[in-house]
Amino acid sequence: MRKIPHVAVPFLQRSRAPTLLCAFLTLLNDRLGESLIFPLLPFLLAGFSNDGRTLGLLAGSYALAQFSFTPLIGALSDHHGRKPVIAGCVAGSVLGLGLFALTIATDWRTIPWAAGSNVPLALLFAGRLIDGVSGGTAATASAVLADISPPEKRAQAFGLIGVAFGLGFILGPALGGLLGQISVTLPLLLAVGIAALNLVLVITLLPETHPIEARRPLPRKRDLHPFGQLARVFAQERIRRLCCAFFLFFLGFSGFTAVLVLYFKQAFGWGPGLAGAAFLVVGVVATVVQGGLIGPLVKRFGEWRLSLAGLGFVIAGCLLIASANPGSATVSVFSGLAILALGTGLVTPCLRSLVSRRLDDSGQGAALGSLQGLQSLAGFIGPPLAGLAYETIGHRSPFWLGISLMCGVVLLVAGGLPDAPRQAGTTPGKTR
Repeated sequence: MRKIPHVAVPFLQRSRAPTLLCAFLTLLNDRLGESLIFPLLPFLLAGFSNDGRTLGLLAGSYALAQFSFTPLIGALSDHHGRKPVIAGCVAGSVLGLGLFALTIATDWRTIPWAAGSNVPLALLFAGRLIDGVSGGTAATASAVLADISPPEKRAQAFGLIGVAFGLGFILGPALGGLLGQISVTLPLLLAVGIAALNLVLVITLLPETHPIEARRPLPRKRDLHPFGQLARVFAQERIRRLCCAFFLFFLGFSGFTAVLVLYFKQAFGWGPGLAGAAFLVVGVVATVVQGGLIGPLVKRFGEWRLSLAGLGFVIAGCLLIASANPGSATVSVFSGLAILALGTGLVTPCLRSLVSRRLDDSGQGAALGSLQGLQSLAGFIGPPLAGLAYETIGHRSPFWLGISLMCGVVLLVAGGLPDAPRQAGTTPGKTR
């Protein structure tokens, strides 16, 4: 297909501020919707189920829907334009979050035909799936930033993505924990309100940033199949091992984080306040690492060494959390979470960079997009697997399972990378 050059849109010069505002709020809403609800899921589910398997399936359903539909949403935005796709996705987020909030707030015992049935749980799953299907907002908002920025300024524009996600990771658990102490439904209502405000601003302020002359035809159905995209990436020997490591890392990480708050609640009697504070620590540390420290650290040590160091931190954090007892739970858990967040903040960008460095320019988009697909797929498989282990083996078993998977990732990364670039700090055994 003929490469279409970047097309300047004159009127965007006058509307750049509203465009940036809408893109930023869309990215922030995408992260806030998750970080407000996720730490409170065990408390929200308390009236329907205390089973770790149900919690794991509910946590994984969002990732499954996102994994399945994100390629289609990206293609639709290239074909129909950014504004209608973002508006549709944000509307879906309002609908999904609203259905979830309404289900939680309803006293189902007063409804004869629904009392004692699985109808409320089915509605909760429906809300999460709807929200997941519309979870392509981040990718489309990123495309908006690319549309309005010349190539030499895109890195600066993409900095908004990190700011929005970092702010969401910090504000979500803080607000969720604070409001959850008053009522567990208040964070849900706040999430719905933010999504509704996002939708109004997108409809009224956001201009179309993808001009008609740059539109692309819709791909064939088989080209939108998420598993087909993953198969093409794994066919490349130079990155196969790293892609396996990336998948196993998020399989373990998404698993034990899915049951983390349930573990805090049942093992230590923690309420929404402490649970929210725990995730706030994770958000602050991860934001500091990825926002300010990762650049200088990569220059000093290289991605390969930092990946291994980060995996060591993740294993150490899991060990601290798994070995905590009620008498010292606060110190052990918060220390473990800080170390865990430090490790995750190192591993995620470094593994992505290692994959990117082993590809030529023509393979970057597909491979890095497929890494997001691998992360979503792991986010679907990991939580139900951890929930099953939590209920059948023991409450600490998801952490030991996660540690085992992290050890496998260490072996994949440390065992040597085929045809790796011979650059200081990135190749096994190479000294600076």
